[in-house]
Amino acid sequence: MVRVLAVADEVVDSLTFGVGIESRPDLILGAGDLPFEYLEILSSLCDAPCVFVPGNHDRDLRGYRRGRTGWTRAGLPVEDPGPCGAVNADGRTVTVAGLRISGLGGSRRYNNGTNQYTDTQQRLRSLRLRCTTALSPPRGADILLTHSPARGVGDRDDLPHRGFDCFHPLVRSLQPALLVHGHVHPYGEQPADLPIGSSTTSMNVVGYCQFDFDPATREVEIVRRRHGA
Repeated sequence: MVRVLAVADEVVDSLTFGVGIESRPDLILGAGDLPFEYLEILSSLCDAPCVFVPGNHDRDLRGYRRGRTGWTRAGLPVEDPGPCGAVNADGRTVTVAGLRISGLGGSRRYNNGTNQYTDTQQRLRSLRLRCTTALSPPRGADILLTHSPARGVGDRDDLPHRGFDCFHPLVRSLQPALLVHGHVHPYGEQPADLPIGSSTTSMNVVGYCQFDFDPATREVEIVRRRHGA
């Protein structure tokens, strides 16, 4: 059983003191639009690895490369561009804490900001993710970590918060047990976990959600949750 603390979009100050965290999580998931320092604090406090994808309000992390001597960009040495020690899963599949996690960050393009994509751009990114994941067995993923939701599954009709259509074939291909996303603030509502595809549940974790994930059965049990404002 893997205990996961998933966070997105809104800083919950009490978590940085351990208040609201049930026992020690094995893994921190960041679904975007959070200060990198916040993810670092949670990872250090829980002594757990962190996997994240960038949101549309995060800095642009494209072009960075990690080699034996450290991080570089355009061939020049740079400091760690993301949360220190965290794993950026954007556009790839990683295995951390015994879970296979595929990631695709960003939102729909609405003002030419960072980490914003047109339908075509995100569809091409999702196709690359499907292909690279299929080439690295075992195929598929336990969790699909995104910033935006899928179109028609917990999104909104305004352009900035409209989900991506290409996430539907991505879910069919990867067959994750969970699609964990942020981006859509509930504004006092309690968004429901929604089915997508044949066996996947889409979960909005704005605020935070702590859950147990059984890799053998792929069953999920929510332990504690606080929806965003």
